[in-house]
Amino acid sequence: MANLQIKGIDNELYNELKKIAAEEIRSVSQQTVFLVKDYIAIRQKIRGAKNRGQVLLDSPGSRKMTENQRRSFPKLERRGKM
Repeated sequence: MANLQIKGIDNELYNELKKIAAEEIRSVSQQTVFLVKDYIAIRQKIRGAKNRGQVLLDSPGSRKMTENQRRSFPKLERRGKM
């Protein structure tokens, strides 16, 4: 397994990371690996999305619209494509 050393992290950021790690019952190292993995997974999901709207729909807490709700919105024409 590889090792990673982070230089130049300010005290405020380190203290926040340490606080979150304690809340999640992880070491600072474990929390850092968790956050990096989570970021990479989110980034890959966003890159694989078809468009920005899909990213919003797939984000936590979003509510997908039903077909009837979609029909109730008027179709918007794209700028410059009339």
